[in-house]
Amino acid sequence: MSETRATGTILDRIVARRRERLAEARRAVAEPTLAARAAAAPPAIDFAARLREGRPGAPEGARLRLIAEIKRASPSKGVFDADLDAGRQAAAYASASAAAISVLTEPDFFAGGLADLAAARAAAREDADRPALLCKDFLFDRYQLLEARAAGADALLLIVAMLDPAALAALVAETRALGMEPLVEVHDPGELRAALDAGARVIGVNNRDLHTFDEDLGVFERLAPLVPAGVVLVAESAIRTAADAARMAAAGAHAILVGEALVAGGDVAAKAAELMRAVAPATATREARP
Repeated sequence: MSETRATGTILDRIVARRRERLAEARRAVAEPTLAARAAAAPPAIDFAARLREGRPGAPEGARLRLIAEIKRASPSKGVFDADLDAGRQAAAYASASAAAISVLTEPDFFAGGLADLAAARAAAREDADRPALLCKDFLFDRYQLLEARAAGADALLLIVAMLDPAALAALVAETRALGMEPLVEVHDPGELRAALDAGARVIGVNNRDLHTFDEDLGVFERLAPLVPAGVVLVAESAIRTAADAARMAAAGAHAILVGEALVAGGDVAAKAAELMRAVAPATATREARP
């Protein structure tokens, strides 16, 4: 279940480093021990339901559900906030009624770690209405899934571009066997077909080109009509303003994943409300999904 494929993008460098980190982790903690920790974690929240229904206390008129991201840095944009406190940021996102919190746990390119996920989980406590927690990393092995569940994840990211189709399907099944739901990320029609073939119930469309790092909201607008109505649809990357969010709502997004605009934007509650309330333009030809 560790079959990745070359992409000709920065993903290849990240995956190579993740393999090295994975070997180190296996030496530090045996898989049966980690599996026991994962089994002892509190039950996961239904990620798909959170993205469809949102949370109590969402701003009046909220149209979109928000996945708010804890993100210190990225290869394309550099450092956003080297001193970001994951627990404090998670508490701010929870207070702002984010449906879910995405935590970047990759350490070498994004300056994150599993400790950030654990801190976000501790900040969320045991409130039944808390945000769902998404482990956002470059995952290709069952051991990594166990790490995420043991740290408190309710969901995790699987990137179609870097995974062999058989490995993708196996990872989707294993994620669910551990009580979580995968957010399956795609960039083009071929990857979307692979995600659907693997049984994805929550699909994220990434508006960033992994070859050039260029961003284009049109990627989501072109792919969204190809997604079956029963699938939860998330727009990722390049969403910074209410106008951006409105475009995604008009194209059919249930939720948007936003990091940079929230981490660097100052007033988290105000920015979150602005994005969730985004109203689709009157010229829109497609309604946001229920």
